[in-house]
Amino acid sequence: MVELRLGPLLRYVDGSSATVWVEAGRPCTAEVRCADGGGGGGSSRTFEICGHHYALVPVTGLTPGTATAYEVLLDGARVWPLPDSPFPPSVIHPPAGDETLDVAFGSCRWAAPALGQKDPVGPDALDALATRVAADPDGERPDVLLLLGDQVYADETSEATRDWLAGRRDLDEPPGAQVANYEEYTHLYYESWLDPEVRWLLSTVPSCMIFDDHDVIDDWNTSASWLEEMRATGWWRDRVLGGLMSYWVHQHLGNLSPDELAKDEVYATVRSVEDGTEALRAHCARSDADLGYARWSYRRDFGRTRLLMADSRAARVLAEGERDMLDAAEWEWLRAQALDAPGSYDHLLIGTSLPWLLPHMIHDVESWDAALATGARGARWGRFGEWLRRALDLEHWAAFPSSFDALADLIAKAGSGPDAPATICVLSGDVHHAYVAEPSWRTAGAGPDAHVVQLTCSPVHNSVPLSIKVAFRFGWTLPGRAIGRLLSRHGRCARPAVDWRRTGGPWFGNQLMTLTLRGRSARLRLEQARPSETTGRDGQGDGSGGRGGRLTTLMETRLSGPAT
Repeated sequence: MVELRLGPLLRYVDGSSATVWVEAGRPCTAEVRCADGGGGGGSSRTFEICGHHYALVPVTGLTPGTATAYEVLLDGARVWPLPDSPFPPSVIHPPAGDETLDVAFGSCRWAAPALGQKDPVGPDALDALATRVAADPDGERPDVLLLLGDQVYADETSEATRDWLAGRRDLDEPPGAQVANYEEYTHLYYESWLDPEVRWLLSTVPSCMIFDDHDVIDDWNTSASWLEEMRATGWWRDRVLGGLMSYWVHQHLGNLSPDELAKDEVYATVRSVEDGTEALRAHCARSDADLGYARWSYRRDFGRTRLLMADSRAARVLAEGERDMLDAAEWEWLRAQALDAPGSYDHLLIGTSLPWLLPHMIHDVESWDAALATGARGARWGRFGEWLRRALDLEHWAAFPSSFDALADLIAKAGSGPDAPATICVLSGDVHHAYVAEPSWRTAGAGPDAHVVQLTCSPVHNSVPLSIKVAFRFGWTLPGRAIGRLLSRHGRCARPAVDWRRTGGPWFGNQLMTLTLRGRSARLRLEQARPSETTGRDGQGDGSGGRGGRLTTLMETRLSGPAT
């Protein structure tokens, strides 16, 4: 019998079709079969990457609006649901028309430790969500889960992973206890996605994903000099190619629709050969070397809600004086998607792992540092600016001032006119806390008609040092803003195109936000994972299924539409 090594992950879902991702123990035919005569199903042969065997199974013939339980078979033998599973059946629930859409999102999930081991960062918000959905499978659940970066931590490995790495190689040699290649990346995905609650959750709630820095390495593509130094090492090439290849396999493929997959030349090549390793490696090597060659960004339409997931890591232009969060081709794509068919969507979601709007002082520090690094105050200040950029992770949208303003301009265009959407929500993570901010355009008449909000939610399962908490809180204060203005003047920085105010937060803890979209109305809810009655303060359980704790609502508010 063929082993189901990882998955299934329910990825793309529309009114009549879906895709389900699996990893098998050897080459085989993977099949998804809908139970109880509910119709629908599909099969696919596995493809091979670095000795691992994967399949993305297209499922067709689904009934819109009908939740259908499914099972997974490998070479005809049922491997999912797992024997004696404590969870309800995994289901595919295709949407029916313009129903209410619940979009849950967050970022930065450090893998939860095995049951019985102490969790240093408390209950996992995804575990808590899984516990709630499993307890009431016919009740409230997200229609889609957006994971906005740092799905795995290649540079901050757990004790168990460090022990595993030590059994493979000498950790005194670079990159030490960080992952080094594709095989070691696969171990991170096993550690993260074999968590029983998360495995079941990802099998029954569709997901969209994008990478951030820790999926490869902290401060990935922070500057041209950083990249030059990394490329000069003996270990970086295997690291970055392993990161991109594993991302393509585990995350990127499932973001695409069946029509997009059918046109994807790399996917076709990988599936047509006995071993797709070299084809995928060549694709990722060129992606790393040539801006504009590959696109990791993507669009998803959910009824009258449009999601544009933007790559704010691999698409960067890093040369000083030309720095841009997105290269020219990426900007062209983003503008085309945002402005396509105005009036065809009521809500525009722009997913970017890094927040567009930060606490004011943090924004000003980043734009000041960017000015210093370009030589605005001379070479000595320029060297200090580069050092500070790396030391404090100053590489969000604020550190790319022209990109910050370009996004403001695009949002204004997409959100203006008689066909403007009700809301434009910029969804982000990265900064290990949550908040809501609303911009206002400085130029009269330049602002959009849509209600625009920055929604930042992080982490799903991680922590933030006390010093960083203090800095983020202080960054929103009037004294913090005054300090930021002084630094801006020193750097001779132009004022950004928008001002903004914080309307919620900051909140610290393991958490998820959920947008509920119906017609032109939008509601937002923030929930934190707290220890449940069956968990201790460390987030571990007693074996009764409560390991993930419980989700507690901290905030709920209306963003647009009539009060309900």
